[in-house]
Amino acid sequence: MQVGVFVPINNNGWLISDTAPQYKPSFDLNKAIALKAEEHGLDFLLSMIKLRGFGGKTEFWEYGLESFTLMAGLAAVTERIKIYATCPTLVIPPAFAARMCNTIDSISHGRFGLNLITGWQPPEYTQMGMWPGDEHFRNRYKMLDEYAHILRELWADGVSDFKGDYYRMEDCRVRPQPTGDMKIICAGSSDEGLAFSAKWADYAFCLGKGVNTPTAFAGNNDRLAAATAKTGRDVSVFVLVMIIAAETDEEAMAKWRLYNDGVDLDAIAWLAEQGAKDTVNASTNVRQLAAPEGAVNINMGTLVGSYASVARMLDEMAAVPNTGGVLLTFDDFLQGVEDFGTRIQPLMTSRR
Repeated sequence: MQVGVFVPINNNGWLISDTAPQYKPSFDLNKAIALKAEEHGLDFLLSMIKLRGFGGKTEFWEYGLESFTLMAGLAAVTERIKIYATCPTLVIPPAFAARMCNTIDSISHGRFGLNLITGWQPPEYTQMGMWPGDEHFRNRYKMLDEYAHILRELWADGVSDFKGDYYRMEDCRVRPQPTGDMKIICAGSSDEGLAFSAKWADYAFCLGKGVNTPTAFAGNNDRLAAATAKTGRDVSVFVLVMIIAAETDEEAMAKWRLYNDGVDLDAIAWLAEQGAKDTVNASTNVRQLAAPEGAVNINMGTLVGSYASVARMLDEMAAVPNTGGVLLTFDDFLQGVEDFGTRIQPLMTSRR
């Protein structure tokens, strides 16, 4: 099973709480995390892109770096680990994204890949005059399908004449082509999102669910398998999960309770309001993200326990058919990656 780190490109990581660690993003912080992840033999790093945060007393995600430039920097200071940036497709044309990818491919010597997102929070884009209207909720994967088609043509041939409803290429040329196998990731969990992944992606990210329910995501694997049965492609699932670990189960659970006690209700209210604006897609993962009852950790699956307990639960996740890996977040990233590498990973049968 592959293991990656969802590097903290925005402030405070993925805990919407004033009793969780408070920090601003920086290249130096992410560089330290990347080097530690590589030292411990982890497989990949991925950064998201967020163009507007949720406010509240913690100013959650109001401070954020840019994904391509951050990952280009991390590519330059690492040697082995795979690097993924996230592309906000509403604001970056596909041919320009292809050229940026090719550049980081050159920096990384073939270790780069791309996560494609459609965009779901209108204020990220209305603030710049770039939201296409709420019809985007209905059309977003049609647009992304054309986007991926152009990327694949440019990476394979260096030229595209694609003509679609959203993009038109006129002898578009992007060279040199990448030296590595350019992987595409998509995190869509709606039926349309999974169909897109089955057609274009190499990995499909899904959110884990619940606290200490490591296999609750298995239904997404089944849905992806049904989608790939129609395309004949091999696409595996990477599961997004948070780790809160300590020497004992009791110590870890005490940290989890502390973070919940400090929940930023105003930021969560903003998240819930934005998540409700998509009235078209009932199965989108934004519904899970924005559910107010457990949004202190953005409702991602969370493993809380001793190092041995977390290792056991990660092995349970690895045993779910078609699980290719996990994408990890931590309450404290530097300490969390170190603890994973030295205390958790050695206990995992799926990492031997």
